[in-house]
Amino acid sequence: MNRRHLPVWVSLWLSSSPCLAAGAPDASVSRAPEPRAQACSVEGLMDSIRRGLQSGSPAYQRYLRELLKESAVTLPEAALREAFERETAPVMVEHLAAALAARTDRGEGVETLRLVAKRALGDADPAVRAAATRALRRTSAEEHTGDMYQRLVRDASPEVRAEAATNLIEDNQYVYAGAHGPASDVAVAAAVASSDPAVTARILGNISTAPISAESAQRIHALVDSDDARVRAAAVTALGGVPAAQMERARQVLATRYRDETDVGVRSAILQGLARLGFSSAIPELRRLRGVDPRLTGEADAWIQALSTGLQEWSLLLREKQRVGQAH
Repeated sequence: MNRRHLPVWVSLWLSSSPCLAAGAPDASVSRAPEPRAQACSVEGLMDSIRRGLQSGSPAYQRYLRELLKESAVTLPEAALREAFERETAPVMVEHLAAALAARTDRGEGVETLRLVAKRALGDADPAVRAAATRALRRTSAEEHTGDMYQRLVRDASPEVRAEAATNLIEDNQYVYAGAHGPASDVAVAAAVASSDPAVTARILGNISTAPISAESAQRIHALVDSDDARVRAAAVTALGGVPAAQMERARQVLATRYRDETDVGVRSAILQGLARLGFSSAIPELRRLRGVDPRLTGEADAWIQALSTGLQEWSLLLREKQRVGQAH
C-alpha cells in the first residue's frame, strides 16, 4: 500500500516531518522498512514521535524508536542529553534513553549510558525508572554501569525489578550469546542481591552459567538452601550448567540436596541438573536416586533412558527426554 492509501492525518504527518519523510513505513502493516536517519533537530524529531505515538500501531511505534536510535549518532549530543533530562513522560524517556544508549553501542563514550543508568536508579517516578531501565535492554550496560543491576533488583517498584531481570536475561542471550563470563557474573550477583524471590528465580533460571566464575558458583550454592522453593529450583537449574571446574562439587551438592528436598518441583529440577552435568556418566547417580521419591521414579527413568542414547548435545537430549516422557 502506498502513501495515498494511508489515513489522511498520517500522510500529512509523514510529509511534514523532515526526519521521517524518507523511508516512512506503512502504518497499516506489521512490518516497517529499515529506518533512514536524516538531518533534523532533536526537538523536531521528538515532536514527530509524539504525534506518531498516537497512531496506536505497535509496529509504527517500534519504527519510531528505531529511527531515533539510528539518528542518535548524528544528533547533537548536548541537545539529546538535555531533552532526556527534562522529559517526564515515560514513553518519551524510553525513546530518548534508547537513543543515548545507542550512541555507546556504536562506539561513542560511555557517559551517555551512565546518564541513562543514573535516571533508572534515581528518578522519583517509578514509571520513568522502569522506562529508562527498559531502554538499556540488549545493550552492553552491564560492562559500564557498575552495580546498577544489583541496585535495580532491589528497587521499591515491582515493575523496575521485573524490567531489570528481563534486561539481564535478554542481554545474556542476545548480546553475549551466553558466553561472556563477566556479564553472567553480573546477572548472578544481581540475582543474589535481590530480596524478591520471583526476580532471583527468574534470573537464575534463564541465564547461561557456563562461563561464570568460581565466586559466582559459590553464590549460587548458597541459594540451594533458600526458604523459597522457586529460588531453590532456579539455583539447582543454574548449577546444572556450571563450567567444568565447578561440576564435581555441583554434582555432590545436587545429589545431597535431592535426598533432603521435599518439594517435588525442586527435585525434578535436580534430576535435570544432574543429567546436564554428567550426561551418560550421570546414569549411576540417577539410578541411586530413582527410589527416593516415588512421585519422580518415572522422571528419573525417563532421564536414564534418554541419557542411555549417548547423545552429546543438550538440546537434543532434552528433546529425547521429552519424547520418552510422553511415550510413558
